[in-house]
Amino acid sequence: MINIGEELVAAYLEYIKGCEFVQKNLYTPDTQGEIDVVAINLKQKSVYICEVAIHLTTGLRYVKDRQPNNVNKLTDKFSKDIDYANKYFEGYEKYFMLWTPIIKNSRESSKHNQFRDLEEINKNIRQKYGVEIDFITNDRFLDCLTEMRKYVSNETKDIKSPVLRLMQIEEYLKSHVGNTA
Repeated sequence: MINIGEELVAAYLEYIKGCEFVQKNLYTPDTQGEIDVVAINLKQKSVYICEVAIHLTTGLRYVKDRQPNNVNKLTDKFSKDIDYANKYFEGYEKYFMLWTPIIKNSRESSKHNQFRDLEEINKNIRQKYGVEIDFITNDRFLDCLTEMRKYVSNETKDIKSPVLRLMQIEEYLKSHVGNTA
């Protein structure tokens, strides 16, 4: 079954970032896990290691024992991702990203605060590995969608990515809507 979030990220990395190799759902047996999207740009010798969480109504919400578990879940996932990248991509510039469209805004004093969760995840990873996670959320997520729409509106070739092909159809259709006989 197609995972639209992973398709979006894969398309962005391939068409916008110029990655020649993109793999979704990369199984990592030595770290017992899966990475949502891995993309390699050979020219720049860079690798993108991405986790994707498309939680719309709740915002970013992983739960364990009926309690929010964003920090533990994503700290563990990124720890495995970083171990994998360090083992297999020596000499590459490494970018670690979390793509999630909606981070809900809570009062600073709220017990559960998704923005604070992201800060804590980044702090945990920075302390353990000296690495920063790039959070593609809210406005930045929308900016990436806009960037993809701009790209496809200037392309006439048949784009192989299903999600970008849909955006391309929508963009070209705009100039023909209302022009029916």
